[in-house]
Amino acid sequence: MAVISASMVMELRKMSGQGMMDCKKALNEADGDKVKAMDILRKKGLATLTKRAERQTSEGIIVGKTSEEGKVCAMATLCCETDFVAKSDDFVAAAQALADYALACSANESTDNILETSIDGKKFSDILTETVSKIGEKIQVGDYAKYKLDGPGLISIYIHFNKKVGAMVQIETSDETIATTDVLKQAAADIAMHVTATKPLSLDKDGVDPGTIETERAIFADQVKNKPANIIDKIVEGKMKKFFAENCLLDQPFVKDDGKTVAEVVAQAAKQAGGEAKIKRFVRFGVG
Repeated sequence: MAVISASMVMELRKMSGQGMMDCKKALNEADGDKVKAMDILRKKGLATLTKRAERQTSEGIIVGKTSEEGKVCAMATLCCETDFVAKSDDFVAAAQALADYALACSANESTDNILETSIDGKKFSDILTETVSKIGEKIQVGDYAKYKLDGPGLISIYIHFNKKVGAMVQIETSDETIATTDVLKQAAADIAMHVTATKPLSLDKDGVDPGTIETERAIFADQVKNKPANIIDKIVEGKMKKFFAENCLLDQPFVKDDGKTVAEVVAQAAKQAGGEAKIKRFVRFGVG
């Protein structure tokens, strides 16, 4: 049996980020072999994930990152069981790493691909396992999306100060020049913030799920079933028009100036910049 010195424990602690007692136990089990001890600590994390597989991960934080040239943006959520853990240094560090892996991931939506993405020879799944081993809670990647410009335009990410809600918006422009103007960048940032506040269902009414439309229409029809038959359809259509205005991003009143729709805000900003622009897509994430 190898003698486990304090310096060996400290060295493993520095390598793994684990607690002193966990490092000492791992070294004893590995007979002083640091590589084997690291494997033991990693297995501890995997065991924790297995043991807590059924636990709910309703807390966490949202992270986002933009490539240096601004052509690619990614946003993802790292989820855990409790808000206490979500605020811990180890969890926040893992979330910051997730932003890098999300941007480097080859897929646009699959969280499985993030787990297998490697940076400097290390997969994010390894970081996740190590963090679970330190924290002792179930941790997993939640929502993930990556946007890439395939023409003139810009992408903006807004994450609220509490890191519990965030949005990403892609805007297409008539040319590259106006995409770099401050006025359009500000409009894009404001609209991303708007999305976090209003929770739109889709970009326009064509993107609303047909099942949702059918349900809403049936509810409205039931609300006015006692009205004269010849005006029911007109009333229902009026209610549907209001429903679309409240839930479709382009038609929503802009939160910073409800005298304009979001579509009008983009068009006016683009005109001021000397061109044309329109929102191509958006995504909104929330945790907690």
